[in-house]
Amino acid sequence: MKNLLYIVNVDWFFISHRLPIALKAIEDGYNVHLACAFTDKKALLEELGIICHVIPFSRSGNSFIREFKTICLIYRLIHRLKLDIVHAITIKPVIYTGLSLRLLKKPPAFVAAISGLGYVFTADNLKAKFTKSFVTLLYKIAFSVKNKIVIFQNTNDQAILNSIAKLQESEQTLIRGSGVNLDSYSYKEEPNSDQIIVSMACRLLKEKGVYEFVEAAKLIKNSYSNIVFWLIGNIDIENPHSVTDIELTHWEKLGLITVYGHRDDIPELFAQSHIITLPSYYGEGVPKVLIEAAACGRPIITTDNPGCKDSIIPNETGLLIPIKNSEKLAEAILCLANNKLQRINFGQKARAFAEQNFDIEDVVDKHLFLYKNLLISTNT
Repeated sequence: MKNLLYIVNVDWFFISHRLPIALKAIEDGYNVHLACAFTDKKALLEELGIICHVIPFSRSGNSFIREFKTICLIYRLIHRLKLDIVHAITIKPVIYTGLSLRLLKKPPAFVAAISGLGYVFTADNLKAKFTKSFVTLLYKIAFSVKNKIVIFQNTNDQAILNSIAKLQESEQTLIRGSGVNLDSYSYKEEPNSDQIIVSMACRLLKEKGVYEFVEAAKLIKNSYSNIVFWLIGNIDIENPHSVTDIELTHWEKLGLITVYGHRDDIPELFAQSHIITLPSYYGEGVPKVLIEAAACGRPIITTDNPGCKDSIIPNETGLLIPIKNSEKLAEAILCLANNKLQRINFGQKARAFAEQNFDIEDVVDKHLFLYKNLLISTNT
């Protein structure tokens, strides 16, 4: 049996974005390990046959000593487990894993999943520019290991990291998004209602476009009281760019939005919605929530931002707007809110687009194929 280790920031992200791949790997005979910070999901994952290891990833990353200790823990774990493949997901796990592998005489095969480049590659303030230079250096070192494959979700991220790491064509591949279960996220006709529900679901970070969403609601509700705005997702208290509970309470009191917090019934909430939006200017991969919205057959409004724009066919499955522009967001919402036939047409085409590009079964098969090829390369 082959030993496969996933390294990711936190358990709930692994469940929402990579669990089907891990379960298929177990079915195919892999011993599957998971290293991350755990919330309340550890027992569930162990029941599924996944061997869990605690790595206390910090969300803020402000302590050099703490981050160095995390790298040491990753190195020791990889060395101890005698792995065949290590699959790291998101920025910090990818970089820290790559650095650890550089210290091993016989490192396992390395799968690096780039699900967006994050805040530092999109912000333009002085601190972000300094951090970007440092992260760029770390990427160069992390991607200097030999037997690897880097998975990109969009061509923009691929071009940026290629310019940094000079990857060979055989060392990279494009898999758009984490996939979606097309049975769980099924097409349903939009509700026949006097209200038009516009939903936004995400981690409630400023860069996800939460302020633009609220401002668009303010612009619209002055004249269209029948358009309702749902904000779905949790604040991220460890992230300095998170919105706050005080802000959410204030917006609700003003009657601008309805705040739902974290929800496990996203398919049902999307089925009740008429329009899904994510006005993000974050360094996205391909946002999973937009893939889910497409699978549910809902028209999408998102930004002309790498990753976001890869989740739609402009003017066929949704509308693209400029980043950081609440006025254009409001215009796009009104355009779809006032045109039921266009909403339905966009939604039907969005479902077809999801079936062609985002089926979780295809995503799983592509990953298992990559694992197989890496093992062949290791043994030749």
